[in-house]
Amino acid sequence: TGPGPVCAVVTAVALAGTRVAGRVHRRRLWLSWLQDLPRSVTATALAFALVTGAGLLAGADGDDTARMQEVVLCFAVVSEALRPAVFASGRWGRRRLRRCDRAVVVGAGRIGGELVRTMLEHPEFGLLPVGVAASGPDPVPSGLPVERIDGDLTGAIARLGAGTVILAPADDRDGAIVDAAITAHRLGCVTLVLPHLFELCPDGPGVDRLRSYPLVWLGGAPTRRPSWWVKRAVETALAAAALVVLAPVIAVCALAVAAESGFPVFFRQVRVGMDGGTFVLYKLRSVRQAAVDDSQTRWSVVGDHRVGPVGRFLRRSSLDELPQLWNVVRGDMSLVGPRPERPVFVHEFSAVHDLYWARHRVPTGLTGLAQVHGLRGDTSIADRARYDNYYIANWSLWLDVKIVILTVGELLCRRQR
Repeated sequence: TGPGPVCAVVTAVALAGTRVAGRVHRRRLWLSWLQDLPRSVTATALAFALVTGAGLLAGADGDDTARMQEVVLCFAVVSEALRPAVFASGRWGRRRLRRCDRAVVVGAGRIGGELVRTMLEHPEFGLLPVGVAASGPDPVPSGLPVERIDGDLTGAIARLGAGTVILAPADDRDGAIVDAAITAHRLGCVTLVLPHLFELCPDGPGVDRLRSYPLVWLGGAPTRRPSWWVKRAVETALAAAALVVLAPVIAVCALAVAAESGFPVFFRQVRVGMDGGTFVLYKLRSVRQAAVDDSQTRWSVVGDHRVGPVGRFLRRSSLDELPQLWNVVRGDMSLVGPRPERPVFVHEFSAVHDLYWARHRVPTGLTGLAQVHGLRGDTSIADRARYDNYYIANWSLWLDVKIVILTVGELLCRRQR
């Protein structure tokens, strides 16, 4: 008889979990059974160890543990026996049936041309080049049977139906390559990068091969991952609950504002959100109203005589930010993300600081990575942009949790000063 239902579930979870974590089943260019064999063997060994450990910890019968081990080993044998044939059929389909993903190469010169020719000569890697764009001073090589892209990369990707973008930077700070990577992410394209000193680049996690060229897989846009929808659902629920729980606190603060400087107690201001869209942000008013409203163009209120004792307390404690929970519930903002800025300053900073505009790839947030590193108020805009773009490139649910914990710690420390 086979293992019981519980043992079957444990075995299935162990096999699936180790193979997913080990990236045994993943999208790849190079379909090679021998290249993948060490990864598959490692996953099998881990699954074998997991079912053995689970059996020992649960005090399972020795026969049940042995059956789970047998299932793992049988699965490994059958799987490895079939994988060479599966890979061979995949290569055949790419070569004969042209089941290839349409690709655009960004980066001209000799290397860009060689990448295009390699894809054309070796369709078994699953890429069909349809366009090439220059990224630096080197022109697009002549004689390539693909479209030369000048100017609008976004429009070209859509028009050519490209699902993959390969980046071949001309130098270490090729701004056009970075812009192209962000554009590809926004469009949901698979993004591959030919690294500098690629001749010395070893194989490793996230590295694939196009013949002799190593290509590094860049992670997709965070907003396209299933975990992003988990983030949105959790943040909406938390913000709604916080609004209910903190309603008395907001009411007391509003009464204090009214007593100090009259009505209105709420402050409304236009801010820039995801993809450059604008929304109305809500705060408790901490500055007395002036005859001329300069809130959209005034950078800082440090030293402003219009900020009274109540306003200073609200700003120091960040209690003036609590109404933004409503923006989170509405979907204008997230709990965690780059802080939103006013349109006039977004325009100004985007013209001066590299990739400031790129921080708007995700919704803005109530707190962010830059803020927990001390970048609040009149601090470096360049540093803020770098932290915000780092957050987007490395986003995970755990990173959000860390930022929330650091924010709470910072607020508590600030109140004790």
